[in-house]
Amino acid sequence: MQTDLVQIQPVRRTPAPKPDWLKARAPLGENYHSLKQLARSLNLHTVCESAQCPNIGECWNHRTATFMMLGNLCTRRCGFCAVPKGRPEPIDLDEPRRVAEAVAALNLKFAVITSVNRDDDLIGGARAFALVIEEIRRQSPGCGVEVLIPDFQGNREAIRIVVEAHPEILNHNTETVPRLYRVVRSGARYERTLELLRYSKELRPTGLTKSGVMVGLGEETHELLEVFRDLAAAHCDILTIGQYLRPSRDHLPMARLYTPREFAELKTEALKMGFRHVESGPLVRSSYHAHEQAESAVTV
Repeated sequence: MQTDLVQIQPVRRTPAPKPDWLKARAPLGENYHSLKQLARSLNLHTVCESAQCPNIGECWNHRTATFMMLGNLCTRRCGFCAVPKGRPEPIDLDEPRRVAEAVAALNLKFAVITSVNRDDDLIGGARAFALVIEEIRRQSPGCGVEVLIPDFQGNREAIRIVVEAHPEILNHNTETVPRLYRVVRSGARYERTLELLRYSKELRPTGLTKSGVMVGLGEETHELLEVFRDLAAAHCDILTIGQYLRPSRDHLPMARLYTPREFAELKTEALKMGFRHVESGPLVRSSYHAHEQAESAVTV
């Protein structure tokens, strides 16, 4: 007896559209293309591209960018980060000069410099940060510098090398709450992050320190507020709070979206704890509006 086979088509779920407050403008415009060409010509990397930042169009069209030093391969495998992982090449000590050349060519008033983790050469990585600060001051007198540094595995000599180069802002991101560190921040320790910020302030009390936190990874509000209190107790001056957005299926899933109202409420609570400046919103990233953050913190 012959029967007809019934073909069952799998139902494809259409992803829910992003809310308007999570939509960023596509990266277009003359400034965007000229900055991209400049970075390529000097063999430089920007975290704007490597980390798939949603604000790349806005920032690059205002001729601001966050340059990423020490290559483009990270020695850690954090569950949230889109920066490529692998075994990096030896540190290029001419890179700081080229980064400063790009800063000068863009005529920046404020430059943000970050790097991949280089657990293979902690002191070399710290010296590269000190060199880029020195080179920017030489090639672009009057340009302010923010450095977004790795934790250097808590190595105090490495931290001291960077702090004593006197960046306008020393930034190290906390990223998430202690309970989620093992899955979110591979190789990092919550207490090590707090100690880095405390030690930096101890070395240079007048220098501004900064840290950033992502939301939407499964944390609870009371855990976030406890992190804010810990950062305030470490005398951190500037706090950024932004929405985690999953770069790909290979990265940690997003637990939920926070609304603009919730970001406003988190900012209100954080300001009560004594931060000089708090930047809080769905598309906020660590270096977003960095120049304005610096000015606000100085004038408080």
